[in-house]
Amino acid sequence: MGQYTRGDVVIAAVAIDERSAVKTRPAVVIGTGAQGEVYLCPVSSKPSSDAPSVPISLDDFSSGGLDLFGESYVLISRVYRIPCREIIGKKGRLTEEATRVLPDRVPRTSHPDSVTMKNTRRTGAGK
Repeated sequence: MGQYTRGDVVIAAVAIDERSAVKTRPAVVIGTGAQGEVYLCPVSSKPSSDAPSVPISLDDFSSGGLDLFGESYVLISRVYRIPCREIIGKKGRLTEEATRVLPDRVPRTSHPDSVTMKNTRRTGAGK
C-alpha cells in the first residue's frame, strides 16, 4: 500500500457523477483518513455543467503530469473515499499553490471533514 498526501494525482476507479459508471481515471487526493483511506476528487477533460470545477494544466504540476493537450478539470463537488490499496498508480503531484486552493473550493458538504461522504465502493453516491 502506497502513501499518498494532499496534492498527489493518482489513477483510481471512480465515477464523475451519480449517473456515470465507475471507470479508471485521474483523481486528486484532497485528504487522507486514519484507516488507510484517501479522499479524491476526479479529474475530467471537460468542466462539470452542473457543479463547480477547478481547471488544472501542466503548469500546475510540480512533478509528473497528465497526458494533457489542454486544461483538465478537478470536479471538486465529487469527493470519493477509497482505501489506499485501490489506487492503481500515481501520475504526479500538484504544486503547493494549486494544492492549497483545492480544499478551500470543495463544498463543505463534500469536504473530508464532513459526515456526508460519497463512497464509490458502496453506492456510488453519498448518503
